[in-house]
Amino acid sequence: MPGTVVVGTQWGDEGKGKLTDILAKESQMVVRYQGGHNAGHTIVVDGEQFKIQLVPSGVLYPGITPVIGNGVVVDPAVLIDEIDVLTARGIDCSKLKLSGNAHLIMPYHQELDRVTERYLGKAKLGTTRRGIGPAYADKAARVGLRVQDLLDRKIFCEKLDVALKEKNAILAKVYNRLAIDPAAIVDTYLDELAPRLEPLIADTVDIIHAALGQGDTVLFEGAQATFLDLDHGTYPFVTSSNPVAGGACTGAGVGPRDINRIIGIAKAYVTRVGSGPFPTELFDEQCDALVERGQEFGTNTGRRRRCGWFDAVMVRSASRLNSLTELALTKLDVLDTFETLEVCVAYECDGTRYEHVPYHQSVLHKVTPVYETLPGWGVDLTGITSPAQLPKEARQYVAFLEQVTGVPVAYVGVGPGREQTLTMAA
Repeated sequence: MPGTVVVGTQWGDEGKGKLTDILAKESQMVVRYQGGHNAGHTIVVDGEQFKIQLVPSGVLYPGITPVIGNGVVVDPAVLIDEIDVLTARGIDCSKLKLSGNAHLIMPYHQELDRVTERYLGKAKLGTTRRGIGPAYADKAARVGLRVQDLLDRKIFCEKLDVALKEKNAILAKVYNRLAIDPAAIVDTYLDELAPRLEPLIADTVDIIHAALGQGDTVLFEGAQATFLDLDHGTYPFVTSSNPVAGGACTGAGVGPRDINRIIGIAKAYVTRVGSGPFPTELFDEQCDALVERGQEFGTNTGRRRRCGWFDAVMVRSASRLNSLTELALTKLDVLDTFETLEVCVAYECDGTRYEHVPYHQSVLHKVTPVYETLPGWGVDLTGITSPAQLPKEARQYVAFLEQVTGVPVAYVGVGPGREQTLTMAA
């Protein structure tokens, strides 16, 4: 059976982990195809909260094969710690597979991430400083170390020596930092971490295609979201990989014909972490209410998220970039207390109306959102168990978002739990 891609349509934190967890119940394999441990998923099962960074969300189901694809950058220590935490909580991680072609995050990547952000000052990008960008930069420069290199001491040491000659020179001469000792890296990566990871390392492309070939349902899970995409996002305030649905092909090793369903995830409002343009951003007590009610703090960093009204311009653009077949709307319950709701249906700038996100960053930074106002519902949605129980105003809000985005809403979230997701009528 062809695969399904779950992709964020905004700036991340839309609830991809929760939906992936729900869809995984009907799948045999869940594949993470890009990003690193800079993106976290929070999943609530029977009132118990799980925070996942690298391991695919489907690991919470015992019958699933979770796969970390070649497009992911991996900090081995973080991955092992995450496996240990999940195992200690009764989650079986024995089926987890890790692509030998995935790239490693090295200590010098993390150090470079920290110092460059510090030196950028007000122009900083707002990275999580976990080495993600520098690891992807080395991948593109063809000087990166891959997971498979952990299995060959000679190759690992040769590649490390080449990399450190450049990195240590930069750290010392540009940033006045101490040189990184290669022996310490070898001790940690090869002697401590490699033995733990070796049983997981595999040809994941072959594993994924074997599953597709025998008719299994394969779910492809991205991190971040469309407008953090390196090519299509609000550059330079983006991630260093391609979260869009097409990224699943390169990041997992499948072709476009292996995918027939692409589900876009959107919050019922919009949030963003870090720097960059945000046309519908709020700065008043309404923002504070969204932060408080939605618990809008980063899973990994704890940073307060910027909040704003739903932006249909973004989702329309995300729809054509990803070929969305449907939408999952999350956190509708967060809007329960608002008397009225605003939805951005277009942008205006210097007399021009924009129905899609303008390509030029100078325009995007200056646009004014064009809003339509809808009534709130003033009812607690968290106990609702079927679409028919939604108040009229909530149904109108969902229907309006379908209309202005051009994408049918298949799922609506009314709380953080697995059971608090409504499947809408086709």
